[in-house]
Amino acid sequence: MLNETHPLKFSYEARYAQIGQLSADTRELWIVCHGYGQLAPYFINHFQALDQPHRVIVAPEGLNRFYLSGFEGRVGATWMTKEERLVDIQNYLAYLDTLYQHVTQGLDITNLKVTILGFSQGAATVSRWVTQGKIAFDRLILWAGIFPPDLNIPKSKARLDQKEVYFVYGNQDPFLSKGDRVAEQRSIARMLDVEPQMVQFDGEHVIHRETLLSLV
Repeated sequence: MLNETHPLKFSYEARYAQIGQLSADTRELWIVCHGYGQLAPYFINHFQALDQPHRVIVAPEGLNRFYLSGFEGRVGATWMTKEERLVDIQNYLAYLDTLYQHVTQGLDITNLKVTILGFSQGAATVSRWVTQGKIAFDRLILWAGIFPPDLNIPKSKARLDQKEVYFVYGNQDPFLSKGDRVAEQRSIARMLDVEPQMVQFDGEHVIHRETLLSLV
C-alpha cells in the first residue's frame, strides 16, 4: 500500500509578548516579528526603548519551537522550514491576521499608525503577511532580512503602494554579505515598484538601539 499524508485542521493556541496597553489613547502600534531561533518574550526586550504611553509594541512568536542545541537547554522558534513550507506559511498568516484583529478589537484604527517590523527570517514573514494578509498598515521595516523572491508581484505592488518601506542592516552583517543579499533586495524592490529607504548602521546581525530610535 502507498504511504499517504493527509491534511488535518484543528484549533491551536499561540502566544505573543506585548509592551504597553492598547486603549483609546494609543496612536502607534508596532508589530515586530523575530528571527530564526528566537522567542517573543526575549526579542521584544530590544524594543523597550520605544515604550511610550501612546505606543504599543506586540511581538508574535513563530509557531514551531525547538531546542537550539541537542535535546535540552535553550529553546527557539521558527516561522517555517522547507518541510510543508506552504502549510507553515498559511498557518502563520492566519495566526498573524487573528493576532491583529485581537489586539485592535474595539479600537478606532483610522487614528492608529501601524508599523510592521521583521528581523532576519521575520522579514520574509512580515513581507508575506502585509502582501497576502488582512492587516491595515502604514510602514514596513525589513531589518537584516529581505523580501522573499516568491511574492506575488502584482498583488504585492498593490498592497505596498504608497506605504513607507525601510531596509535596515548592519554593514558587518555576515548573513547579508553572502551572495550580496543587499543587491538581491534592491532587485526585488524594483520589481515591486518600491524604493525602500536604506538605513545602514555600524554593526552585525542585531537590533541596533540607536538606529531603532532614529526610526521613531
